[in-house]
Amino acid sequence: MSQRPSRRVVTGVTSLSVSLVALVGLTFIPTQYVIQRPGPVYDTLGAALNADGEEVPLIHIEGAETYPTSGDLDLTTVQVVGNRQRTPSWFELAVAWMDRTKAVVPIDTVFPEGVSTEQRDERNAALMVDSQHEATAAALKELGYDVGARVQVVEAVEGAPSEGLLSEGDTIVSADGVPIEAVSTLRETIQQAEGGEIELVVDDGTGTRTVAVVPEEAKDAAGETIWLIGVTLTTEYDFPVDVTLQLDNVGGPSAGMMFALGIIDTLTPGELTGGEKVAGTGTIDSTGTVGTIGGIRQKLYGAQDAGAEYFLAPRGNCGEVVGHVPDGLEVFAAETLDDSLEILETIAAGGDTSELPTCEG
Repeated sequence: MSQRPSRRVVTGVTSLSVSLVALVGLTFIPTQYVIQRPGPVYDTLGAALNADGEEVPLIHIEGAETYPTSGDLDLTTVQVVGNRQRTPSWFELAVAWMDRTKAVVPIDTVFPEGVSTEQRDERNAALMVDSQHEATAAALKELGYDVGARVQVVEAVEGAPSEGLLSEGDTIVSADGVPIEAVSTLRETIQQAEGGEIELVVDDGTGTRTVAVVPEEAKDAAGETIWLIGVTLTTEYDFPVDVTLQLDNVGGPSAGMMFALGIIDTLTPGELTGGEKVAGTGTIDSTGTVGTIGGIRQKLYGAQDAGAEYFLAPRGNCGEVVGHVPDGLEVFAAETLDDSLEILETIAAGGDTSELPTCEG
């Protein structure tokens, strides 16, 4: 005679069945998040495959003497799982939430509303090209070259303060008497005026003129007040050395600092790393200012996986670094290209790294 299952067993089986059904159901319910995870790591002193599948050096220089290098200057990347056409399932998100190497972020922070995946890829590719130009300019200026920087107007935004005052192709020579050789310098000058009138000296190719622009108030992503004149800019350079930076299928500006260091290492005798494996990240402009980037935690773990012992992080990302440094990785904070070079000098000499600037002190 068979024994009927107890009520407790029936309840347990029922609960398990409901949970499994719910879990399966969640797999098909759209989400509003994507996952960031560590991406590939590339040695700027090494080689990578180009679009034709051929191995080419990441940095190739003509027109100047180059020198052998050793060690690694690794640039780190982040991969995004999901897009607006296919978001990760709730199950995938739950797994990622429990993985310290990954991050679950709102989809709008990676794929803004109204921007397709193709448009995002095109924008990131353009940012990478601009980043490479800025990295080249920063490196060559550090080595004493004149790069002939010119900040030019691409577009004056309709309805913005600059409309009717600035035109495509104009070169901004100075702002309130400050020479402008980098977009960041113009931006800083505008912010310092705190909404006051800015006097710009502009060269349109036939001569110079002076225009007065009153910035308008806006809010940045953090809700802080910023001042804008409503203009899209680019920086043109006359490089005395032919520097080619080759890296396909990677977008965005965050490789700038590591490219700049790789260029300097290639153009100078000796070994910038002392043969050590150093990774890092950070934007850079022609003045050598290191800027913040996204996905810093994933890049730290990517560097660890690649075997790096040292990591150069932008000072502005320190809030995300503290408490999230993988075992075996020393992280140093840099605000400028000079900071990074001083850190590398200590590492290469086998010096006391405890005295170097970190995110914790």
